[in-house]
Amino acid sequence: MTNLKIGKVDKRLEAKIEITGSKSESNRLLILQQFFPDLTIENISNSDDSKVMQKALSSSEEEVNIGHAGTAMRFLTSYFATKEGRSTILTGSDRMRNRPIKILVDALRSLGADISYVEKDGYPPLKIQGKKLEKSHVEIDGNVSSQYISSLLLTGASLPKGLELKFIGKVTSIPYIKMTLKLLAEIGIEADWEGDTITVQPKDKIEPRTVVVESDWSSASYYFSYVALSPGSEVQLTSYKEDSLQGDSVLRDIYKNLGVASSIEGTTLTLKNTGDINVEALDGLDLVGAPDIAQTIAVTCLGLNIRCYLTGLHTLKIKETDRLVALKNEIEKFGGKVEITDETLRLNSVAELNSGVAVETYDDHRMAMAFAPLALRTELEICESEVVSKSYPTFWHDFYSLTS
Repeated sequence: MTNLKIGKVDKRLEAKIEITGSKSESNRLLILQQFFPDLTIENISNSDDSKVMQKALSSSEEEVNIGHAGTAMRFLTSYFATKEGRSTILTGSDRMRNRPIKILVDALRSLGADISYVEKDGYPPLKIQGKKLEKSHVEIDGNVSSQYISSLLLTGASLPKGLELKFIGKVTSIPYIKMTLKLLAEIGIEADWEGDTITVQPKDKIEPRTVVVESDWSSASYYFSYVALSPGSEVQLTSYKEDSLQGDSVLRDIYKNLGVASSIEGTTLTLKNTGDINVEALDGLDLVGAPDIAQTIAVTCLGLNIRCYLTGLHTLKIKETDRLVALKNEIEKFGGKVEITDETLRLNSVAELNSGVAVETYDDHRMAMAFAPLALRTELEICESEVVSKSYPTFWHDFYSLTS
């Protein structure tokens, strides 16, 4: 991979950008399409993660390697566990082989799945012998990655008796679980969440239907950051919905306090810089429902020379990298001061940013994209810049069309 040097951008931003479909929605629908072939999907994400998912689902090989794609690892574990008669070795990159998956494997085993660890207990690679899962009741800690939970819910309707999933303890990342349930409802699968239990009814087939994937709000987050750091700027993004399924749409409320007003007309999302910043609103900002935008928010605050205190970040330690440590390392290169715990990040304001910093990306797409808007404040270098292809392959093309 190559490093990308970016000079300081000194202009008012104006552009209209087309953003690809949501990776989160696309990957959920791709799994559902395997169980229900009468489902047609439009505006599928062009991200590496979604391409990896499509390739894995079409593969007839015994070994399926999903590289860095964490969503694919989790969703495919449940999917292959239900494929009667198929034996699969599900593996990935070095980082993936060190990302825990025991909670999901234990849940699937309680349903009757035949899954074993090839190398190290609790981690991929997994050997999965597909079979009919006759049991329907499963219990899982609610305070875990929502992808474990969604993985189970997506396969629920294909089980002979459906699925009854009971949470133990407090549930986090609720918006992503609700996204999964809404997509199930959209294709005609009954699912109810009452108290600590979600019930998914069994279903053999659905009526033919087409689902159009909304554009990705995580990708939109970087444009909120650009606009926040560019006085007088206005950027339009397509295609978005007022009533979004994506938890990261909370960006609109959060960035009001970072000087960005947003509105949606039709499917066009318009962002305008207001310069109206409310620092107090960022003191104890809970991102438990949208942890993927934490990096963007922290870097925006760094660029605005304001403090912030972000909470609800416990899942960031098991992402593509330990994102809390990575943020601390890279922000402090610019002169910022960061304190982290296992679930919080505190950034103290800095008067002036260091120039010419080389930002390490740690094989993490969001590190590259979150730091790119700092070009509106100082020159910098993004290491291994191609890593953005994991979720947003055209990111740098769009960056230069916006800033040139």
